[in-house]
Amino acid sequence: MKNIVCICCPIGCWLSVDEQHDYAVTGNSCTRGEAYGKQEVRDPQRIVTSTVAVRGSNIVRCPVKTDRTIPKHLLFEAIKTLDRIVVPAPIALGQVIVPDVCHTGANFIATRKIE
Repeated sequence: MKNIVCICCPIGCWLSVDEQHDYAVTGNSCTRGEAYGKQEVRDPQRIVTSTVAVRGSNIVRCPVKTDRTIPKHLLFEAIKTLDRIVVPAPIALGQVIVPDVCHTGANFIATRKIE
């Protein structure tokens, strides 16, 4: 049995996930909590946020995030791919900065427009 806090909404339900009984979830107030509890125990996923260096602008870092979740065990590897990235300005909001992060199908995208 694993106990986790649901992050799907501000309520923050305490979930119990029973791995021995087909990942049965209790403690959730909604169906989103049930789906989150099962996913979190089976294969935790996260959106990754960070920054990349910018060249050719007075703004030196551009915030980026993955456009979908990636497996939690790949977080550090994904962030490490950003260490060597320098993006020339201008940068469009939503521009793909790193495609197919760690072969997950997720992309790092810019979350700020930089002139």
